[in-house]
Amino acid sequence: MALERQGDFEAALTSYRLAQRDQPHDATILVNIAIAYSKTGRVEDAIRSYRRALELAPEQSGAHYGLSFLLLKRGDSSGAVTHLQAFLDASPTGDGMEQWVQHAETTLARLRGDNGNDAAPSAEAQ
Repeated sequence: MALERQGDFEAALTSYRLAQRDQPHDATILVNIAIAYSKTGRVEDAIRSYRRALELAPEQSGAHYGLSFLLLKRGDSSGAVTHLQAFLDASPTGDGMEQWVQHAETTLARLRGDNGNDAAPSAEAQ
């Protein structure tokens, strides 16, 4: 994680992959890999890593959050809604979580058109 904080995402990926080799069922490592992939522009690899993390730990709120915004970037509003709701259902708490919860709530409301349905956002909302 220190490598990631320094901005060396390629080295961080190498480190995470080595950790994953030793702990292949650790969802947190997969989330860290997904974040590093996102930072290096490898969106599809990041999506795969988030999905694998959720296969191992469906309650992994960070994976739901990260995946939702990657899906949204890709134009999958329905998938984004599903994962934003899963993130919020996990009731994430702790230091600094308020901003992420608020961002998820705001985005979810926008995607639902503030009326509670799962409709895609209008062209104006995008």
